[in-house]
Amino acid sequence: MSASYGQYCPLSLAAELLTRRWTILVISRVIDGCTRFNEIHRGVPQMSPSLLSRRLDELLRAGILEARRAQPGGWREYSLTDAGQELGPLVDGMAVWGQRWAREMSVEDLDPAFLVWSMHTRVDPSAFPDSRVVVEFQFTEAPDDCDEFWLVNDEGAVTMCLKHPGHDVDLRVSADLRVFIEAWRGFRNLRSEIRAGRIQVRGRRALRQAFPDWLLLSALAEVPRMRPGRERRLSRTTGPRTRPS
Repeated sequence: MSASYGQYCPLSLAAELLTRRWTILVISRVIDGCTRFNEIHRGVPQMSPSLLSRRLDELLRAGILEARRAQPGGWREYSLTDAGQELGPLVDGMAVWGQRWAREMSVEDLDPAFLVWSMHTRVDPSAFPDSRVVVEFQFTEAPDDCDEFWLVNDEGAVTMCLKHPGHDVDLRVSADLRVFIEAWRGFRNLRSEIRAGRIQVRGRRALRQAFPDWLLLSALAEVPRMRPGRERRLSRTTGPRTRPS
């Protein structure tokens, strides 16, 4: 545990744990439903496995998480304790504040692995055809080892693949990484970006037309940007972010 603030104030005592780097994001991933180490790590892809292991152990000792094994020798499964569940509104509130007021994204923030992990948690399986659908994403201005990803919807089960899933690709989506993330966060209108060709969707016509309905976008996409700057100006000039009813 890091050095204390030396204050009995409950806020300082909470901050000693919660303000450690990555800690609040690890808690958020468990709130999102990640229960196993690898699932949590996919949601914090820039975090080293060794540091994730330490943070999980700290959260266990702090009584925020608990862990059990589904069977002897099996994978550890993490879940929130009562204390951890009380952090849900705090985490949600911080995320809303970040959408409104946090600094603008820099190039270093544009993590494609986190983007695709987020997308696989925010799709509408009911909008997909009954057959298996494989969507390939190609991002320009992304690191060479992180410029292609695949989402597979198979009978309502959505998975993210870092390697080719071995099935024929039904739809190819290509875009500048920043443009797509700005659409994902709600600063750009997804349909408008597709019509303008800044996000290109290639495949059968029916699948191309249905693609915007598959993505629910970020859970915070409808929270308006308040901090003055490029992202606020962009969101005010791209029209409504919601998909038509």
